[in-house]
Amino acid sequence: MPRWIRDNALSVTMLGAFVVFLSLQSVFGWQTHNEELAEYGAAPIDWLAYLGSGHFAESVFENWESEFLQMGGYVLLTAYLVQKGSAESKPEDQTDRPEDDARRAGPDAPWPVRVGGLPLVVYRNSLSLALLLIFLGSFVGHLLGGTAEYNEQQALSNGAPPISAWEFLGTSEFWFQSMQNWQSEFLAVGVLILLSIVLRQHASPESKPVTAAHAQTGA
Repeated sequence: MPRWIRDNALSVTMLGAFVVFLSLQSVFGWQTHNEELAEYGAAPIDWLAYLGSGHFAESVFENWESEFLQMGGYVLLTAYLVQKGSAESKPEDQTDRPEDDARRAGPDAPWPVRVGGLPLVVYRNSLSLALLLIFLGSFVGHLLGGTAEYNEQQALSNGAPPISAWEFLGTSEFWFQSMQNWQSEFLAVGVLILLSIVLRQHASPESKPVTAAHAQTGA
């Protein structure tokens, strides 16, 4: 195995799976959308046109939105909250780690740490900020794609005039789409937090060592 692939195998595998599943989603979504159009007597669209449709945008960003909300919220909450015995929690009495203190930085520390000031303040919170910014972008993508899809469905079914994104934001349809994803994401993380107290996966950094006591907190 080439050294670069070996060193980046986890991210390559995850992003490769993402590309495969997104491609399959686009194909099956395109077929589903054309079936829906046929039910209304409308002409089918080609695959490239489907990629620019509200149907595809809504389905993609609706899921990204919930994923990045969960990840951003989780990163931020684990900085302040603990769960005794969980591998997903920091130790109960830990605040900042010694390595989080910029005064201990070595010459190879990232440049915001060496510079200090505002760059350091931002960098200390950059992971949760980046994830939550992606969430906000996905939220907007879901809103715009959902508005386009809603307007198309209304026009096909009863010829209703289109509504604005602001109006769609106030509909139960938009929030139903969001909440059905948000609740599942936080349920999955909550279950992982609790299961990691008593269950193990050898060799995984997401698990405590197999021999660790249930009360041990942190991986």
